[in-house]
Amino acid sequence: MIEQVEKRDIRQLSLDQLTDYFVKIGDKSFRAKQVYEWLWKKSAKDFDQMTNISLDTREKLKQEFTINHIAVDQMQRSNDGTIKNAVKLFDGMIVESVLIPTDKRITACISSQVGCSLDCNFCATARLKRMRNLNPDEIYDQVVAIKEQSEQFFSRPLTNIVFMGMGEPLLNYGNVIEAIEKITKPEGLGMSPKRITLSTVGIPKMIKKLADDEVKFNLAVSLHSGINETRSKVMPINEKNPLEDLADALKYWYHKTKSKVTYEYVVWRGVNDKERDADALVKFCKIIPSKVNLIEYNPIDEGEFQQASEDALNMYIQKLEAADIVVKVRRSRGKDIDAACGQLANKG
Repeated sequence: MIEQVEKRDIRQLSLDQLTDYFVKIGDKSFRAKQVYEWLWKKSAKDFDQMTNISLDTREKLKQEFTINHIAVDQMQRSNDGTIKNAVKLFDGMIVESVLIPTDKRITACISSQVGCSLDCNFCATARLKRMRNLNPDEIYDQVVAIKEQSEQFFSRPLTNIVFMGMGEPLLNYGNVIEAIEKITKPEGLGMSPKRITLSTVGIPKMIKKLADDEVKFNLAVSLHSGINETRSKVMPINEKNPLEDLADALKYWYHKTKSKVTYEYVVWRGVNDKERDADALVKFCKIIPSKVNLIEYNPIDEGEFQQASEDALNMYIQKLEAADIVVKVRRSRGKDIDAACGQLANKG
């Protein structure tokens, strides 16, 4: 019986490793750059698309390598134009990504993990077990799929990327950073890092690592309370990473990057809708230059978390604006297809 040799995904190879491969098989070293461009700039899904590579060379590549490309297994379109993708990975696992259209921009909301290991009580994704981290190519492929949908359905280019899908990006640090490099570099998709936002629950040591690595993309922190006791109730990670440690990491971030942080904040009825809650947020916002996105809550069941009243929201807005803090209210998109913030849970 002939043993089946598992082919290696060619996208795991760096440009230098590809160059070594072509030299080893007696081909020209510049062939590596051609293949690399097909993989990361032109987003080739199979070797037959590489039309400037000889048939003989393509056959050799097919025998030795594969391209473990994602597939959009299911696509749902919302009444407001939002598109949610159930994305099938090479091993059959599913993650979700979302295309969010507005008048001025089209944003890709992408996942970094299959499931999530954090237990934020208000989030549907947190109810899924974390199965594994996504590879850099799987993250990149989500962006390419949404880029193609943007052009197909809206005749407009993809303008922004947010890491606000399934998983905690900073717990898949290396793969997320490598994916962003592939998305932003000229030999990749060539998108500006300033159009990318990484959203995190706020892991202090990893925020400091971002600063040390001198990243150029934007940072958003899912905050939801400036009071430790309240934040720990909704986000258990706060028990081991309290607001004091987060504040220290954010000071370090700003010292290193001079980049403003965005706080993502949901106001819930009976949880954080009092004046003391808003005052605590204002105080936390003064630590470093920041802005606030007040996000409309998307209920995931009939549980304790319900959207606060408009009066409570207006109270927050007034206090933030009085303190000269930029605040925007983000109304949810794609609620009718469970595509809004905190709703990604692979229901299908």
